[in-house]
Amino acid sequence: MPANASAKNPPEERLVNLVVALVATDQGLTKDTILSSVSGYREKAEAGASKDALEKMFERDKESLRRLGVPIETIGDWADPDDLREARYRVPTAEYELPEDIVFTSAELALLNLAGGVWSESSMSAEARSGLRKIRALGIAVDEPIIGYSPRISLREPAFAALQQAIELSRVVTFPYLKPGEASARTRRVQPLALVEYEGRWHVFGVDLGVRAERTFLLSRIVDDVAITRENFDAALREGAGERALAGLTAVAEHNRALLEVNPGTEAALRLSRRALPADQGIRVPFVDMHVFADELASYGPEVRVVEPAELRDQVIARLEAARTAHGGAA
Repeated sequence: MPANASAKNPPEERLVNLVVALVATDQGLTKDTILSSVSGYREKAEAGASKDALEKMFERDKESLRRLGVPIETIGDWADPDDLREARYRVPTAEYELPEDIVFTSAELALLNLAGGVWSESSMSAEARSGLRKIRALGIAVDEPIIGYSPRISLREPAFAALQQAIELSRVVTFPYLKPGEASARTRRVQPLALVEYEGRWHVFGVDLGVRAERTFLLSRIVDDVAITRENFDAALREGAGERALAGLTAVAEHNRALLEVNPGTEAALRLSRRALPADQGIRVPFVDMHVFADELASYGPEVRVVEPAELRDQVIARLEAARTAHGGAA
């Protein structure tokens, strides 16, 4: 399967497609119908994904939507409600509508309109526009700026979609990974088990087959396309992987704490205070990766000063001096 196949149907688009399909039906849709006809599942089935993998994906998607507050109703056999072999699924529109007593101020409506403007008609995929026409044909009123699937602003790394695809299919991946201080990237062969966000950055956690041990990789250091191989691994390895990854990152951050002096009322103060602890001299901020953290601190310029550790201070100073030199300043 091409590594970029998943880019056509990112996970968030599949979830929206599923909601649209379940809202548009009164009778409900069977699992087989969903897996064979809803965009996002259909493409994976056509690409050779097993029925078992698709069903597990659907179960995870259902739980994700329910956690987001989408009321997915399961309709079993009327004679035997516990028999879910031919169960149908739907989203009751009466439960999914905003309560009548909710009103928005003019300022709140302005903010909603600004947010909706990010999701414009031009950002919608052909599949999304086709779905929008079908919804209109059913007589359901929709707001185009809100229904768009592909935002102009993306907070995810280019490698995210391919890794998510590989995790869902339990496939081994390879990717070039460049660590700080190394002259060139090294190819890693990994069983990807979970994608986790920590300190605003995405990481992939999995088994590095080169060393036969669990490792966490920063997505921003994957310097080229992720290749999804045809080699499968046991899906049971994914159980609890996200929790293990976050626990490991938290342990590293607890061990690494920087003492910073930050100018009050600045962007640095706003962003760093969210994850900081007060100290006698400024604040203490935990961090996972010194090089990444140095990049962030350097971006604040004179708004922040590193007191300790000395190595982090040196890294920030080196970045600031390089920026000055690059812009014609004296070395």
